[in-house]
Amino acid sequence: MIAKPLLILDFDGVIVDGIKEYWSSSLKTCLNILSPQERENMFLPSEIPLAFKAMRPWVHHGWEMVVLAAECSNKTSQLNLKGVQDFSRNYSTECSLALNKWGWTATQLQEALNQTRREAISADFNQWLNYHQPFPSVVQRLQKLEKEGIEFAVLTTKSIEFTQKLLNCFNLQPNLVFGHESGSKIDVLKQLLHQRIINGFIEDRRSTLEKVLEDPTLESIPCYLASWGYLKPQDRKNLPSGIKLINLETLRQPIQNWS
Repeated sequence: MIAKPLLILDFDGVIVDGIKEYWSSSLKTCLNILSPQERENMFLPSEIPLAFKAMRPWVHHGWEMVVLAAECSNKTSQLNLKGVQDFSRNYSTECSLALNKWGWTATQLQEALNQTRREAISADFNQWLNYHQPFPSVVQRLQKLEKEGIEFAVLTTKSIEFTQKLLNCFNLQPNLVFGHESGSKIDVLKQLLHQRIINGFIEDRRSTLEKVLEDPTLESIPCYLASWGYLKPQDRKNLPSGIKLINLETLRQPIQNWS
């Protein structure tokens, strides 16, 4: 067991707001894999569609954003016809139906999205970087953790490759970085508990925190829902006793004052 306690944070929506990059990369990926005939039936919004922004809290894996980009850019899509509320009500099913409609697979989209990002980084790294806006208060707080004798880790469904590039640019050096290649967040947390004392897990996905609560082997982990993240309209309401809503003001305080 390593003596220094560990604070674990999600990345997208907790450390960084990357909505501009999500839209740019997802739309480019979508256009790259569509046939010329299919592209003719698409309309390309000049700004990020409100539906894309509104659906972001439901996204769990990067490939889903490519599906949403395609749905937002097709006037006859289920997302545009049904609206955000209806689409989000059966989000997983709607994404699966959209995959089938377009003739895509999740693996295909994830690989294509990663390739789009690599090409964007190679073509103009600064532009790609500027599409990501770190939350200044969070970055500053993490840079001060070491003085408190606390280390931090990043646990994300983004790939380690792109997460690490951004962390370096934000001048953040977490002790550990876990991406979608590392397995599920629950499995990673279980592995870490064998090695570390975990002082907290900050997420903006309520359902992930609820899964932590449901697992008795993880009951020692304090769970925090990031109020500044990509939250669904109902996420702040009626939180289970094991999940605490944390804001940026509380984040700046010593960790022992959070609970």
